[in-house]
Amino acid sequence: MKAAVLKWRGADGVSWRDFPDPTPAQGESVLRVAASSANRVDLYMRDSGAGITHSLPQVMGVEAAGVIAESAPGSGLKPGMKAVLYSEVFCGNCRYCLAGDQPLCESVKIMGEHRHGGFAEYVAMPSQCFFPLPDDSDLVAAGALMTGHLTAWRMLFGKRALQPGESVLIVGIGGGVAVACLQLATMIGARAFVTSSSDAKIARAMALGAAGGVNYTKDNVAKAILDMSNGGVDMAIDSVGASSWADSLKSLRRGGRLVTCGATSGANPPADLQRMFIRQLEIYGSTGGSVGEFRQLLDVFARGLVKPEIDSQFAIADVRSALDRLSAGAQFGKVSLIV
Repeated sequence: MKAAVLKWRGADGVSWRDFPDPTPAQGESVLRVAASSANRVDLYMRDSGAGITHSLPQVMGVEAAGVIAESAPGSGLKPGMKAVLYSEVFCGNCRYCLAGDQPLCESVKIMGEHRHGGFAEYVAMPSQCFFPLPDDSDLVAAGALMTGHLTAWRMLFGKRALQPGESVLIVGIGGGVAVACLQLATMIGARAFVTSSSDAKIARAMALGAAGGVNYTKDNVAKAILDMSNGGVDMAIDSVGASSWADSLKSLRRGGRLVTCGATSGANPPADLQRMFIRQLEIYGSTGGSVGEFRQLLDVFARGLVKPEIDSQFAIADVRSALDRLSAGAQFGKVSLIV
């Protein structure tokens, strides 16, 4: 088969090349990939990969949708069936898996990180990671669903769920997770406010239903959000980290909560402990989503209530250009890869 293979670190270490067909282990099935999308973790794997147990060469890609090519006996899957992959291989036996919280699995293995991924013509995964899709499903949209929208789903609705009528600040609109948060927040009737350094991205967010936006290169974010939200938002979604953290905390109402899934500008912001305890703020960390949450998301997707915003599409053979698009930070939504 052909696959996007990382052979060494750096942009020129990724190439679309011949690679051995996947050999499914017992209980595994094989997906013929139709579409995937590029994510920040793909850039991390390309440029560093530090802290992630893996070996090179490795097939990249942490999500994929397509058609089942081979099905394991007793799996209930059938060749020719459309499906999307849940990209986290979980043990099913540890305390977290037994509680239905697979992202915390003590031996989790993520495709494209710990094992070969979805930037390929075929990928093998445990059959429990295959989720059938309706026959009329848009596979390009499905291939951009798992990482951004499932992460957003857990952030918004996981530990203390955003409610209809509440307000949420989404920091750094444009990336896949941020745009997914906007779509899901407006879907349930919450008011969403966004920040960006781009007036054009703020305008696009407003067209998707955002109640307001702040260009952080021009205006004081916290002051503007406090004014627009009439005293502070109920929730802030911040995956930027050090450079935006103080504004995110200051934008919360008393008793508000901040949810983070990343730290692209730095991992050690000032804690501002006095603000946290005086205003009784809550902070949650979040990564990925559970199987149960993925089922909920797929139900919403199948009913047409949400669909990933596609920024651009690239033939997967042009994977370097897709990663460059993502690295430049100019995108609004998902950068899709078509096999």
